[in-house]
Amino acid sequence: MRTVVVTDPPRADVGDAERLGGYGVATVHEALGRVGYLGPEFRPAWPGARIGGTAVTVLCWPGDNLMIHVAVEQCRPGDVLVVATNSPSTDGLFGELFATALAKRGVRGVVLASGVRDVAELREMGFPAWSRAVSAQGSVKATAGSVNVPVVLGGQTVHPGDVIVADDDGVMVVARADVPRALTAAQARTDKEAASRAAFEQGELGLDRYGLRDKLNDFGIEYVSYDEYVKGER
Repeated sequence: MRTVVVTDPPRADVGDAERLGGYGVATVHEALGRVGYLGPEFRPAWPGARIGGTAVTVLCWPGDNLMIHVAVEQCRPGDVLVVATNSPSTDGLFGELFATALAKRGVRGVVLASGVRDVAELREMGFPAWSRAVSAQGSVKATAGSVNVPVVLGGQTVHPGDVIVADDDGVMVVARADVPRALTAAQARTDKEAASRAAFEQGELGLDRYGLRDKLNDFGIEYVSYDEYVKGER
């Protein structure tokens, strides 16, 4: 494995990343055709955070956070640190001290394919973190990895400069080239959902609004009275 630190990868526009964060993971994921989601394993360390930022990627060895220290220097305001390991690990590679250093540099949060610790402190300081595990197990600083190279988390490839969207529903990645399309599609979906919400508040049913009622026969769904149902079960 080549150990390298790429110092100047192209990044998506920070303002666009923030806008995508405002739409949220579920909306952007659906708007793009259900792609980019890292899966249900990636959970927030504390609830309520919602971010959108540009990825600074880190590839570490399991149980070793040396390259996170290296990556901090490469972070800019609006970034999200994205940490992968080259084999599975749940060790707590990230905690309060890293968060303090990153917050000073304007980093919006961290996503880890490993574990996070110091959860109470992260919540207190309001630093968002998503991970596959919460673990007090610490780490060493002994093995070189890479910074700002493509990494894989949850089956999704994250390139440096891609947009990371994360909230209580999990984490997703939007490829840098797809950001304009994602913004347009997310706004269209938001407008559509607002119209549906207003209709539901007026009592309209999803069966009618989404044109599902006429399809029920095709699905083989029958409407029967209770008496008919009971007779049919005998």
